[in-house]
Amino acid sequence: MLCIKLRRIGKKKQASFRIIVAEGRSKLNGRFVEDLGWVNPHNNQFKIETERVKYWVSKGAQPTKTVSDYLKK
Repeated sequence: MLCIKLRRIGKKKQASFRIIVAEGRSKLNGRFVEDLGWVNPHNNQFKIETERVKYWVSKGAQPTKTVSDYLKK
C-alpha cells in the first residue's frame, strides 16, 4: 500500500522534512516513488504540490496523520 509521509532531512537539531510517496513498509530513507514538497516546522513554512497529492490519493495512497494536517492548511 502506498503512503504519503514525511522524510527527515537537514542537520542535527534543525530538521526539515520532504513529503514523499513511498510503499507503506519501506524505510524512510529508502526508495520512494515521488517527492511532493517540503515542510520546515521551525518557521512553519511548507510547499506542497496539491495536484500531485490529489493524483496519488485517487490512486489509493493514504497520507499519514501529520501529512493530512498539513494538507488541511
